Amino acid sequence: MAFLPDESRSLPPPPLFNKGSVWLGFVGWLAALADNAFNQRPVIRAGVHRQILFASVGFFVGYQLVKRAEYIHAKVDREMFEYIRHHPVDFHSPAG
Repeated sequence: MAFLPDESRSLPPPPLFNKGSVWLGFVGWLAALADNAFNQRPVIRAGVHRQILFASVGFFVGYQLVKRAEYIHAKVDREMFEYIRHHPVDFHSPAG
């Protein structure tokens, strides 16, 4: 998958219920409620299957976005530490 390269598999997975997955799951549910309201259907009672679907898709997308963000941060950290390791003169230790 181009969204997440194979080297990201070495990272531990993020928790299932994280900030991104819960938030986007909630946004997906609100989108289903808004769809009901715009189409003049009962907001909560109509299309419960659609509400569950939208919330599930939002939850999945949020989880994948958090995985990608953690991969990008790990990649930047790895590159930074590699640069520090190759240029020790530029980075003096604070002890002396």
